[in-house]
Amino acid sequence: MTEGFRYRVYWEDTDAGGVVYHARYLQFLERARSDWLAGLGVSQTELRREQGLIFAVTRMQIDFCSPARLEDELDVFVRVQSVGRARMDFTQQIRRGDDLLIEAAVRAACLDAERFAPARMPAEIQEKLRACAES
Repeated sequence: MTEGFRYRVYWEDTDAGGVVYHARYLQFLERARSDWLAGLGVSQTELRREQGLIFAVTRMQIDFCSPARLEDELDVFVRVQSVGRARMDFTQQIRRGDDLLIEAAVRAACLDAERFAPARMPAEIQEKLRACAES
């Protein structure tokens, strides 16, 4: 399953030339993953408060294909590639219409919030993520 979220580019996202600053793409990708998880019914706030777990990006590879500009409407897509006991792999894209701007491979880990050590993801979250990877 590929889920998309739409975000607009604001002044704060751009450099002096009106082009999206490269580090801002990470924020668009993060926002889409967070919105996607929320849409699955996974509250990261509750996960931390109730189980002492957090998700953190541990690896990211990004291909910058074309720039986004001020006031562009961007579609940011999330696709689950694989799910392990303590990690999940995604492919993400940022598009402006049919134009591919960014493609990213993202690995996130489930961590014990206190020790920042890998921790097993709750079974119900694993099931939700695996269902997305299979569809």
